[in-house]
Amino acid sequence: MSDSIHSTSAVRVRFAPSPTGYLHVGGARTALFNWLFARRHGGTMILRVEDTDAERNKPELVRGILDGLEWLGINWDGGPFYQSQRTELYRAAAKKCLANGAAFLCYCPAEKYAGGDYAEPAQDEEPKAGGPRRVTRCSCRDGRPSTPGVKPAVRFKVPLGGTTKFLDAVFGEREFSNAEIEDFVLLRSGRGEEEFGQSMYQLGVVVDDIDMRITHVIRGADHLSNTPKQVLLYQALRAEPPVFAHVPLILGADKSRLSKRHGATDVNMYRTEGFLPEAFRNFLALLGWSPGGDEEFLRTKDLLEKFSLEGVSRTNAVFDRPKLEWFNTQYLQKLPIEELLLEVQNELQRSGLWKPEWAAGAAPGPDGREHAWFSKTVDLLRPRIRLLPDFSSWSRAFFSDEFTRDPAAKEKFWKDPKVPELLGKLADALEALPEWNHDACDHASRAVAEASGVKAGLLINATRVAIVGQAVAPPLFDTMVVLGQQRVVRRLRHAVASFGKA
Repeated sequence: MSDSIHSTSAVRVRFAPSPTGYLHVGGARTALFNWLFARRHGGTMILRVEDTDAERNKPELVRGILDGLEWLGINWDGGPFYQSQRTELYRAAAKKCLANGAAFLCYCPAEKYAGGDYAEPAQDEEPKAGGPRRVTRCSCRDGRPSTPGVKPAVRFKVPLGGTTKFLDAVFGEREFSNAEIEDFVLLRSGRGEEEFGQSMYQLGVVVDDIDMRITHVIRGADHLSNTPKQVLLYQALRAEPPVFAHVPLILGADKSRLSKRHGATDVNMYRTEGFLPEAFRNFLALLGWSPGGDEEFLRTKDLLEKFSLEGVSRTNAVFDRPKLEWFNTQYLQKLPIEELLLEVQNELQRSGLWKPEWAAGAAPGPDGREHAWFSKTVDLLRPRIRLLPDFSSWSRAFFSDEFTRDPAAKEKFWKDPKVPELLGKLADALEALPEWNHDACDHASRAVAEASGVKAGLLINATRVAIVGQAVAPPLFDTMVVLGQQRVVRRLRHAVASFGKA
């Protein structure tokens, strides 16, 4: 199905989070699809904060949502706009519906439309099984007289017969019986001096999408049941509906709706864990969308070239944490080194290990370390890195002389009583080397082992623990080269001294 379906104007999309929680993985995927679609078509993306639910909104969560989007590299062209600041626009639209007969004043008690027959329905992906939905019409729709002292709400007058249809870019032709759509609330009743109160979701979203000239509404499939109500509102307001594209839900491994019980669902938690934003973006894009073929490693430029609504699946996607980790390791290994260095720099700055002389273009520091050394070290480490904080924890000894030796590694590789003597001899041999390179370190180490009558592996493993504190690390002689002659010799002598303190 074509991306453009009945829309001929320039593409304008929106992402409209509600500040009642964090930026959920599902919301982030929706934002990403909108962003890819807008950028692919040279269009505009609007950011709108749907904050009219005063009881549930937490304004401090807005910053977390924006931070999550920025980390993912999802930028917007207009906004953020806040629905709480657009109340008069919604009231004017409701009055227009009253004037043209598409809405009516409802004097029912507030609790009657906060629950029971007049309740706003839960947002479900599909109508519940078990037959048609039974709707009791509000008795006020035929012109019930006003009740003294009671301020009315405004309800939409759903047609009694027929159906409401719309064409969805993902799910195709959709048709809903009007008999199963309740007379939904547009405005709550007013409080104090207010004639009318808070706008409800259905009215606010339609009025905003009309005012912001939105051409395509790309959102989760849980909104499918809202769409017929919104189509009726577009008709009542004499506006052309946008193209609707409902994208599949994201499920946990047990095929239930993705929630906290499946692990982290807040995008910012993955940022904190140390995932690369582009890896997370690649992973998210493939949750419910496919470019065709078996290609999975898609850099952002590839996503921008390939994304289309035609590739969006009708089948719910499953959030696979091991697959996300696989993507992250792929990016760690395949990114051009200069791109990765920026991420590593941010991590080392966060952990207090960064030195300014390692930055590109900086003058070398007092020990001669500079950007070329930093680049070479990161390149050596990255095949064994899973998450960015590994550069500050597991790899700490490469960036700082203040590190601890893993007790389990010492237990395993320092148990031979010959180790202190071997490490001392190796320190002397390495200190005497006129040239410092891989082969020189290799030959010197093996010569010490041979002269001492031990296997080279014994010395190599003991040395690795001595100079980086870990049982597993990059190849030893490459490690020696990046650490430098003085640092390696100093750490070996420190290791020898530590045996006497044990």
